[in-house]
Amino acid sequence: MHWAALLRPGDWLVMAGGAALVWISLPLLWQGGFAERAIIRQNGQVFAEADLRTRHDFDVPGPLGTTHIAIEPGRARVVADPGPRQYCVRQGWLARPGEIAICAPNRVSVQIAGRTKAYDSLSY
Repeated sequence: MHWAALLRPGDWLVMAGGAALVWISLPLLWQGGFAERAIIRQNGQVFAEADLRTRHDFDVPGPLGTTHIAIEPGRARVVADPGPRQYCVRQGWLARPGEIAICAPNRVSVQIAGRTKAYDSLSY
């Protein structure tokens, strides 16, 4: 006999409720909660902080040229950078607190921050 035949409608409801609870609580319990703002740094200093609820575009000057950063609701990314390898551009969209894209040759970075501080192994 197949195991799914043994489940009653109440069992399916409990499983669906448990899955919904996990889906809703995961961003709250995973590294700093929800993403709220993007912190843009130039040469180690804060260049700008942008709210992730609205769309913004920033052109950040650096030693090699201008780095273009786009911010959309809930996410941010480096669109263009004059660096030779384009690692920060290839990073793609950043959406979770603690994620960061570093354009090292141009000394520009974008970090996603939440309500609480996200820690990783580099913090210790």
